[in-house]
Amino acid sequence: MSNLKVAILYGGRSVEHGVSVNSAKNIFEFIDRKKFTPMPIGVTQKGKWYLTKSVSKNIQKGKPLSIQLDPKEPYLKNGSQKITVDVVFTVLHGTDGEDGSIQGLLKSLDLPVVGTGVLGSSLSMNKIIAKRLLKQAGLPVADFIPLGFNSPRPTFEEIKNKLGLPFMVKSASLGSSVGVTKVKSKVDFAAAVEESFRYDHELLFEQYIKGREIECAILGNAPPQASLPGEIIISKDYEFYTFDAKYVDGKAVTIDVPAKLPKDIVEKIRELSIRAFETLKCEDYARVDLFYSDTGEIYLNEINTIPGFTNSSMFPMMWKERGISFSDLISQLIDLAIERNKMNDRIQHNFASSLKF
Repeated sequence: MSNLKVAILYGGRSVEHGVSVNSAKNIFEFIDRKKFTPMPIGVTQKGKWYLTKSVSKNIQKGKPLSIQLDPKEPYLKNGSQKITVDVVFTVLHGTDGEDGSIQGLLKSLDLPVVGTGVLGSSLSMNKIIAKRLLKQAGLPVADFIPLGFNSPRPTFEEIKNKLGLPFMVKSASLGSSVGVTKVKSKVDFAAAVEESFRYDHELLFEQYIKGREIECAILGNAPPQASLPGEIIISKDYEFYTFDAKYVDGKAVTIDVPAKLPKDIVEKIRELSIRAFETLKCEDYARVDLFYSDTGEIYLNEINTIPGFTNSSMFPMMWKERGISFSDLISQLIDLAIERNKMNDRIQHNFASSLKF
């Protein structure tokens, strides 16, 4: 298919707003304009939508948009102008973008959407639910203890006795290491809990795994394919892979793609990553984050259903190593979304019955 209008949806009401803008800039730059016409649509941190000329942090300078809620004729509207799109590439990292909410809106309009749908997005976004499902499927995850905002607060000693020291405190439904703290002593504990609850109604205390940060990229459906794993080697100046280490400090990490790992460990990581992708009902693509511990064990950390597309992002790097360029990767993802949307045509929505209404 050629000349498809692709809405690149970016920004959003999330602490990862800036990361989304940077990811979308690359997609806008590298999308194959012989096949697709990119249409950047920015969402401000207050949730307002604008059609922008290019991907920009100054979203509100674009044309304000509203949506026609009609799956037979969905369109965006700027005043009297109708704006139609053929497929939506969501690059909304985090809250209201990666949790199934925007996917549900677009699904109700029968629009093809790149990436995981409502169910897989919501399951994967919540670290507590995701870890429970992965554990139930027999996949290795670090020990953890969930806590709701209105639940009785455990003491530092209770968490230490169950998880050991140090341990991690994480907001349940955020990414980019926002709301994450490494607790090494009782002095760190109260502030770490408050920091996680700043961004979410749930948090989890998690066993700290000493070892290597490994990532694996997944692409495709029925069956999904796994890249070779990559490794994030973090500077000793950082306690863990923080937000600043990921996006601010260019000297904070060294990236190895592919990771220098034994062949059997590589294959095990690829197998576990695909199983995690399928267990959490993911679609089209994802990045699976894992730990390879100093004792030789592999743990699944989390799965990102809208991985970053910035210049330092591992997902496109891992596929580039496999011979897929940034531009071809974007094209493949759009094609996957269109194929999945066509599959929906086989589902019947009418049921003939004797019910009177």
